[in-house]
Amino acid sequence: MEPIDDVRSRSTANGDDVSEWVLAGSSAELASEGRLELEIDGAWVAIVHQGNALYAFEDRCTHDGESLAGAEIEADSATPCGVVVCPRHGARFCLATGAALTPPAYEPIKVFEVRECQGSIEVRAPA
Repeated sequence: MEPIDDVRSRSTANGDDVSEWVLAGSSAELASEGRLELEIDGAWVAIVHQGNALYAFEDRCTHDGESLAGAEIEADSATPCGVVVCPRHGARFCLATGAALTPPAYEPIKVFEVRECQGSIEVRAPA
């Protein structure tokens, strides 16, 4: 694992971008608070644990552009994972794909790769 203060993205010998993992917090913080948040390239990202998996998504409802802070995270038999439910108008988004599942949202939310590594939660910054 590379140090966090390194450049987030760099080119390989063949010119391809290599994204870097960004520290979001500790596994203990996520367990106690139920959610971690960090800013990546000007966008707020939320990280939650649902079932046996971690999910990271842009903390912005595509219906009204507002934060999903306070949103419920629920299991949903119609999706391969859980959903995040917008606290204002009830739009539901798939945690795994970001797909908008119900109106009034029609556009997906952005999702990010997330992992747990030696007690830390990390998100892959976009290239």
